[in-house]
Amino acid sequence: MQRWTFNTVPTSLQLAEIEKALRHGGVVLLPTDTIYGLHALATDQSAADRVAAIKGREDTKPFVVLGASVEQLEEIGIDIRPEVRNALRSLWPAPLTAILPLRRPVPASRGASTLAVRIPALDWLRSLVERTGPLLSTSANRSGEPPVDSPENLARELQNSLDGLADGGLCHAEPSTILDFTSDPPRLIREGSQLFSQKVWKTLRKSL
Repeated sequence: MQRWTFNTVPTSLQLAEIEKALRHGGVVLLPTDTIYGLHALATDQSAADRVAAIKGREDTKPFVVLGASVEQLEEIGIDIRPEVRNALRSLWPAPLTAILPLRRPVPASRGASTLAVRIPALDWLRSLVERTGPLLSTSANRSGEPPVDSPENLARELQNSLDGLADGGLCHAEPSTILDFTSDPPRLIREGSQLFSQKVWKTLRKSL
């Protein structure tokens, strides 16, 4: 397993090595703007199956997908109404996960007709995703266990299942706000930061 250690931002060489590992179907632990997560190409069926096996989760449970832009998410099949697109453009990048309809299933959706997507606030992570294509993302713990805020807290058996581990220090941000945009009005699934959630609702009232 490859390991990359950096203070906040990876070097260009580290970023290139992480990209290579993901492009070759690898499963990599990465810090995000919320917590550490397991990541793989969202369009790679074999990689998605591996992540599901590592997590010990139900085969039909979809993953969150990280994108670098709205356009990149639309390229893999996300269907966004113009008014929702405008609202999301004004909010992203941010810890906001949006559940949106899919025109066609992708491996990360695990057969579902919708997909939870996010454009992360970390500049370097968006840069990575711009180069690799959308990444599936799931918390770096077995189902039912606490989230991982540091690689040191990652279970040994999970570490042994990975192709790469990026150690960017402690992640202690609040979980993302999750909104279901397949209903009208959008339905709150999970509230993250209360202050950010207030901004989300204020934006949506103006846009939708």
